[in-house]
Amino acid sequence: MAAKSGADRAAREERNRHGAQGGRPAQAAASNLDRLIHERTRLAIVSALAVNASLAFSELKELLRVTDGNLSVHARKLEDAGYIGCTKSFAGRMPKTEYRLTPAGRKALEKYLDHMEALIRATREG
Repeated sequence: MAAKSGADRAAREERNRHGAQGGRPAQAAASNLDRLIHERTRLAIVSALAVNASLAFSELKELLRVTDGNLSVHARKLEDAGYIGCTKSFAGRMPKTEYRLTPAGRKALEKYLDHMEALIRATREG
């Protein structure tokens, strides 16, 4: 049974790669989006880090206009996925948390953007 389910999964993935979901390439492209990055706050975090070497927690919070808790939860998900790195230190007696985009995070963002561009092209073409 495991071989059959593996073959079924491979066939499904092949159909998805070629846009065979209901004959709609845009739908296939949408289904391949990285859901972790697709969420608005997490996309904003990786986008901000893509154009900055690193950002402090307070800088990200101000830039994205989110609460401490919201930023913490989303940053942790990205960190757990290996998309961002986190460095904690002290500036005097004040704790300082800095985030940076990892190579895996940059690659995931580029792949996400490629998928979005493909979805836009497919939608415009028909």
